[in-house]
Amino acid sequence: MTDKVRLGLLATGVPGLDVLLGGGLTEYSFTLIAGAPGSGKTTLAHQIMFALAGPERRALFFTVLGEPPLKMLRYQQQFSFFDMAKVGPFIRYVNLADDLRAGHFTGVLDRIMREVEDFGPGLVFVDSFRSVMQAARNGNEGLSDLQSFIQELGSRMATWQATTFLIGEYSQADVEANPIITVADGMLTLYQAQDDNSALRKLRVNKMRGQAHLTGAHTMRIADDGIRVYPRMLPPLPSDLITGAPVDRNPQRIPTGVAGLDELLYGGLPQGHTMLVSGPTGAGKTILGTRFLQAGAELGEKGVAVFFEKGVARLRNGELADMVAAGQVTVIESRSLSLSVEELMDEMCTAIERTGARRVVIDSLSEIGLYLAPEVRADLRTAVFRTLAALAQRGVSAVVTVGMEDDYTRLSFSPDELCFLTDAVLSLRFVEFDGVLRKFMTVVKVRGSDHSSDVREYTITAQGIEVDGKSPFLNGVMVGRPTQKR
Repeated sequence: MTDKVRLGLLATGVPGLDVLLGGGLTEYSFTLIAGAPGSGKTTLAHQIMFALAGPERRALFFTVLGEPPLKMLRYQQQFSFFDMAKVGPFIRYVNLADDLRAGHFTGVLDRIMREVEDFGPGLVFVDSFRSVMQAARNGNEGLSDLQSFIQELGSRMATWQATTFLIGEYSQADVEANPIITVADGMLTLYQAQDDNSALRKLRVNKMRGQAHLTGAHTMRIADDGIRVYPRMLPPLPSDLITGAPVDRNPQRIPTGVAGLDELLYGGLPQGHTMLVSGPTGAGKTILGTRFLQAGAELGEKGVAVFFEKGVARLRNGELADMVAAGQVTVIESRSLSLSVEELMDEMCTAIERTGARRVVIDSLSEIGLYLAPEVRADLRTAVFRTLAALAQRGVSAVVTVGMEDDYTRLSFSPDELCFLTDAVLSLRFVEFDGVLRKFMTVVKVRGSDHSSDVREYTITAQGIEVDGKSPFLNGVMVGRPTQKR
């Protein structure tokens, strides 16, 4: 019997990237970071380098014909991951431009190895490696010499037990026809997906030897703290489903903030459920969401409100402003017109975990399409499914609103069949009767729980939403407006 060799994994320091890689970066591997100019290659390399470099693992960063080291340092130190104290003792920059201009790969390789022997690094970066390719085409040495150079470089770095990165401005077609891909142990591709005036940065793990990495394109952002990757995947299943623990057949009911609605729900919304509130403009969807958060605040429960329209105006006065000022509700409001589902989920889940929130309101799914990038907007149902799955995994209760045009002739509860994704559906509708536009609500479904199917009239007053306690129909005919308490 022979023991299997275990690959050591290094944490990259890039949020989300280790998930894509299958746990981290393979130690002593040879990785190509490819992408067009401005895609974030050099920033990604520096973020990894500063996360890993230290007394036990020093780093050599070779620049070729790209940015001079001083110019590179000037821009990279704007990121929070940059630690000037590491430059010198643990990180060294070397410019290979003069060696490459001599026109011989042997000289370049000798210079690299001299620096390696002198500094003894555990990390080696070469940026930009495409310059070496151009030298092969323009000089006396050809692609066969380049391939030999790449193979020799990779072999020597493995001997020195160094984890190596080659950074280059390659397109997908360039890489597929390039000898470097056959030698590299791993390959990361960075690019921007563009549609009209919208653009999203994407990262793809094309190759990673010996690891079960995630395929596909995943959103990434460059911010003040560097690069953050948002893996495109569903959240893990709740622990009770994994362990086979018995399911609570009679979950606790929580108040919605509207007493008449709680009656229709036979005691309130089941804890951990997501309720879709569907209705035309002016039906009171946002008011109901605010009352839901207020009912939680009265019980000492924190809330998170995700707005996509008029959020700032809502905070100028009223109950929501008071809850935000008291720290009872955290507001998430995106102003980006190139939003990805992963970013929305990350910001929302971070707020839930930071505050311990038990209630969430998303208002509304009708406007979310205005903020999503076009490629995400085309599959709104999947985007909503993944967002609701993240809420369910955390066991929070949620109210999600969606606007629907009411033509008074057919029952339709949501666009793109979104109503099938939620645990409960509340329909708000208008009916014109005797020259008056009257409002009605009915509970369409509550998954795994009984509920009333009555149609109840309601009004919006200064106190919120007031639901009439009896049906507005007599022998199947709607009767006059009942008297409402004021």
